[in-house]
Amino acid sequence: MFQELSVPFPAAVPAVQRLLESASRWGQDLIVDLAAPRTLWQLGAVIVAAGLGYLISRYPRKRLMAAAEARGRIDFVLLAIVSLLRILWPAITALLLIAVTALFEVADLGTRTLHIATSLLMAWVATQLLTTSMRQGWVSKVVAYTLWAIAALFIVGWLGPVNRALESITIPIGSAEVTLLRLLTSLALAAFALWLGWLIGNLAQSQLRTAPNLPPSVGGLFGQTMKFTAITVAIFVALHLVGVNLGALTFFSGALGVGIGFGLQSVFSNFISGVILLMEKTLKVGDFIELQGGLSGLVKEINFRSTVLTTNDNIDIIVPNEAFIKNQLINWTHMDAKRRIHVPFGVAYGTPKELVEKAGLEAAHSLPWTFDDKADRKPQVWLVKFGDFRLEFELIVWLTDEAVLRPQRVMADYVWQIHSALERHNIAIPVPQRDLHLRTPEVFSVRIKSDGEA
Repeated sequence: MFQELSVPFPAAVPAVQRLLESASRWGQDLIVDLAAPRTLWQLGAVIVAAGLGYLISRYPRKRLMAAAEARGRIDFVLLAIVSLLRILWPAITALLLIAVTALFEVADLGTRTLHIATSLLMAWVATQLLTTSMRQGWVSKVVAYTLWAIAALFIVGWLGPVNRALESITIPIGSAEVTLLRLLTSLALAAFALWLGWLIGNLAQSQLRTAPNLPPSVGGLFGQTMKFTAITVAIFVALHLVGVNLGALTFFSGALGVGIGFGLQSVFSNFISGVILLMEKTLKVGDFIELQGGLSGLVKEINFRSTVLTTNDNIDIIVPNEAFIKNQLINWTHMDAKRRIHVPFGVAYGTPKELVEKAGLEAAHSLPWTFDDKADRKPQVWLVKFGDFRLEFELIVWLTDEAVLRPQRVMADYVWQIHSALERHNIAIPVPQRDLHLRTPEVFSVRIKSDGEA
């Protein structure tokens, strides 16, 4: 089977021929090694070490997963925990193989297969550590497998022949010819530069947002700026590594300016609005706001183009920053989080006002949402109107900081407690009544005349 690999390709260069011949010899050596008892013993030791490594890694894996879930935010510590989760099993297996290799050397059973398996596992651990900060998906998998394949070629001694084969293949690009090795190397370095810029930007943004000495809005602004700058520099470095003439981008910059003036006007307007919001501090992370259209929620994140609101139903809503500048905005927690609400209710005429006040205050004090400083900001019951069929009252309460963030839930709780308090004190809640008078019409007669009757 492996002898067929040595047949020359129609357009193969000598380096490729040598690579195929090396592959053929390696395949033949592999078949011979697999038939040897020492190799079988070593393969069995690798399988046993993998099984033990999996069993041993289960307990610390559970602890690390619990620590990652409890972290709650993306930072360096969370990235470190995720890295350990990804390498735990292969790392423990590699450590077991190192110990097994020492035992096989003492017993003179051969260690070549064990050394290769250990090296491949360590290479896999290294690739997983390098790609931990990348978002999970096909890109991270391609990068991990590519890096591991390069390391595996080096471990088995094939990296040199593969490099020479790639160096011998040239690709015409314009008036110049570029070797396949240089093209692949340039693309890999460009991808690495983009990934490194993205990583640095995300880490800087995460650290600045959670910095204790900076307000969340200012930290978010600096973090977004650092991320944008790092990615921009990475793009220019990547273009330079690929071989793009950066001087030719002058025309592109002019076209970009025209695009901002026309097609990207809305995006640029949202960008400027976001900067204004962050600099003026009229809106910051953690504020509870209400827009003109009735939308309300907690500000979770302020970006250059949009702001993320989380409603009390745990729904994330992306709002363009321009909406906060052009329209009216109610910030319930801008300067002081304490807010006062009016809860209307009515009772029947003839009910003692003092009894109604007692029931209303009992309802207010029965809820944890009520703030009472025993002075100006204490619960009160006001008689506000003589209605058509009832006395109309209002329960006036100041809310705690937590209650301000849940307006609908808080209003429903106060209405519930007021109704319960009125029932305890046997206070009637009137309903509209209308009297309907039916008048019986007088008796009247109808006479029909014929045509011949005068």
